[in-house]
Amino acid sequence: MKNTLKPGITYEHRFEVSASKLVPALYPEADEFQQMPDVFATGFLVGFLEWACLKAVIPHLEWPMEQTVGTHVNFSHEAATPAGMEVVAKVELVEVEGRRLRFNVEAHDETGLISRGTHERFVIDKERFDKSLTQKVNNIRKNNS
Repeated sequence: MKNTLKPGITYEHRFEVSASKLVPALYPEADEFQQMPDVFATGFLVGFLEWACLKAVIPHLEWPMEQTVGTHVNFSHEAATPAGMEVVAKVELVEVEGRRLRFNVEAHDETGLISRGTHERFVIDKERFDKSLTQKVNNIRKNNS
């Protein structure tokens, strides 16, 4: 981590909601989702806010050797957004505690607030993380054989 990774970092991220980010696209295998409204899915909203937080801190990491993974989400989804509307995420890094990062997050569409809350991420060493994941998969394979 660079010494510039400090509270106060802000980032604004824009994205046009497409049909691929609506509720029916979240789990195409789920018949229940196919019957739901064609609006920006909460699952994709989570990813959008994570993306904004990631973009905020990449310049302050030894990217790509250092990366961040989401560890906690605590935000609302207050209003529906149809395809074709732009959503804007505004994020601020408010706490750095070792490798744990805490953000205030907010998102708006063209008509107003759609989400607000907090998000936590953890800085990882990509190589070490991948080794741990490989070991986990190998242990499962070993136990299932």
